[in-house]
Amino acid sequence: MAALPNIVCKLSGLTTEADWEKWRPQDVLPYARHVLDAFGPDRVLFGSGWPLCTLAGRYADVFAVAEQAVAALSPSERAAVFGGNAVRVYGLGQARSGG
Repeated sequence: MAALPNIVCKLSGLTTEADWEKWRPQDVLPYARHVLDAFGPDRVLFGSGWPLCTLAGRYADVFAVAEQAVAALSPSERAAVFGGNAVRVYGLGQARSGG
């Protein structure tokens, strides 16, 4: 699917797909990095998975793993993954017309 330019990917749910009691960042980071490599930072949207993610740990831990996954990206690429892409893809903040 990553080969199709009109497809974006939400990066979410990694911790709840791992062992809820024993997961560590190194267990899920390879998957997150694969998504970023395959789709590129301009087509990946961070999704926390909240509140479901709290079944596998604290929200702060989930967010910290996401920050680790994008650490090698430029500041503008990180900003895109953590919000800019969602604004663009979902058309957030655009004025609506009609009735």
